[in-house]
Amino acid sequence: MEEFNRRWLAAWTAKDVEALLGFYTPDTLYFDQQTAAGIQGHEALGAYLKGLFGMTPPMRYEAEEVWEIKGGFCGRWYCTIGDAATPALRGFDLVLMDGDRIARNEVYVHTLGQAA
Repeated sequence: MEEFNRRWLAAWTAKDVEALLGFYTPDTLYFDQQTAAGIQGHEALGAYLKGLFGMTPPMRYEAEEVWEIKGGFCGRWYCTIGDAATPALRGFDLVLMDGDRIARNEVYVHTLGQAA
């Protein structure tokens, strides 16, 4: 799971929508603070990610810890925005897998006190 998480966060850092969709099942469910009702499926998730990535500066995601759970894993990470020297965000993902792909992803994020 740690290697999967590392590659997945690298795709987030690269803002590579096609690579990211490859980590998710075609009927995946995705939730974050901007999509509290959730997004279902590759088409909707791809459109959301393209819009999100078009509005955000470069962001670098780095894994802190990964815990395997029944059916998937939980991962805690830090995100550095732009050229900042220190992370601006700390996040946590609940990831439920279907085989080797993400069927459900819930993202929880908070700021670390720096301007984002």
